[in-house]
Amino acid sequence: MELWLVISAAFLAGIVYAMVGGGGLVTVPALLTTYPNTAPALLLGTNKCSSVFGTAVAAWRYGRHVRLDWAWLAPAALAALIGSGLGAWTLTWTDPEFLRKLLPWILLLVLFYTLRYPQFGLSRITTSHSVRQRFLIAVAIGASIGWYDGFFGPGTGSFFIFLLVRWLGQDFLHASASAKVLNATTNLAALVMLAATGHVWWQVGLMMAAANVAGSLLGTALALKHGAQLVRRVFMLVVAVLIIRTAWLAYF
Repeated sequence: MELWLVISAAFLAGIVYAMVGGGGLVTVPALLTTYPNTAPALLLGTNKCSSVFGTAVAAWRYGRHVRLDWAWLAPAALAALIGSGLGAWTLTWTDPEFLRKLLPWILLLVLFYTLRYPQFGLSRITTSHSVRQRFLIAVAIGASIGWYDGFFGPGTGSFFIFLLVRWLGQDFLHASASAKVLNATTNLAALVMLAATGHVWWQVGLMMAAANVAGSLLGTALALKHGAQLVRRVFMLVVAVLIIRTAWLAYF
């Protein structure tokens, strides 16, 4: 029964992850409440085992139907990989408490900005950035959010999407597709580090991964069918839930 609960959570998380990120909102609480006597680090590693497969499949699925600009996405993914490793290393000697307090306010600004501009992210915008500027912006986004994912984590996929829409002129559908590639690399970096220290429960993680992949395929199909409009709505819903969740953890 316990296993079926976390597998079901992984399936639901796969749907959310594939569209806008934030699947950890579902799987992490499910793991922590289902296995309360298990070390949190082991459960977090198990969650990464699940999410890395789902995110990778979503990235592959998007890549078959949405044109990805690899000229900036590939170096951004490499920067995200390195940034995630550095973030995890930073976590070994720094307390992330300051981010825990700050995060709800950052997310509130993201939600406010998205609501203020109703057309934000509904269509692609041709920016005035040169090729070099797009490259540098993309690498900065990959490195900074990658570091954040390794150091703290909640809302990583949503931050990737927002910044790609805001600074690179992508619509929500293309930003979600690009974010999956970036998120897959940060998840992989975290998984490798956690696995190396024995913090992955492989029996549970791989079964959750299968469910996460199934959910990811469904979420990707919904996003591709309904386009940027649906992804924008789900994005705002997930960010709103993230604000409530992170504020509760930080202040109550």
